[in-house]
Amino acid sequence: MSNIEVVLYNPEIPQNTGNIMRTCVALGLKLHLIEPMGFKIDDTKLRRSAVDYYDKINYEIHSSFNEFSKKNQGIYYFLTRYGNKNYTNINFNVDDKIYVIFGSESYGIDRSLLAENIDNCFRIPTTKDVRSLNLSNSAAIVLYEGMRQKGFPELEFNEPESLKGKDFLKSYVK
Repeated sequence: MSNIEVVLYNPEIPQNTGNIMRTCVALGLKLHLIEPMGFKIDDTKLRRSAVDYYDKINYEIHSSFNEFSKKNQGIYYFLTRYGNKNYTNINFNVDDKIYVIFGSESYGIDRSLLAENIDNCFRIPTTKDVRSLNLSNSAAIVLYEGMRQKGFPELEFNEPESLKGKDFLKSYVK
């Protein structure tokens, strides 16, 4: 089990959360959802985005960031357009529990919380024409970087097609 956990701070769009849930299942990561959220956890759109992985998701809902932080000790990394460091500078190869925190789609993470943790604020580089990336895309980029740094532990890297078998494409060779 990985020491990386994902935190969505006030997520608003169920499809983004569903996509992040699927990414968490793919990587074997726990997901924390901080209320308020812009949807109910049993929302049809959320379930559709999470596809048939919904019952495999390891998640916990917290009433506030304060409640979450009291229960979950470790290193907090905040992903924000206000970060001054590249996300690739996050060191995922530590023994401590790591919480990667993403903000809501319209507002992000509370600015005072970011200011208090400025040394742990990171961003994904973009051109000057883009303010930010889609939340689920951002989560996938950063989380896969974390798993890459760790050598993709416990992931099925040697089995290219888990549903159809590793030799599936051989039947298409002429």
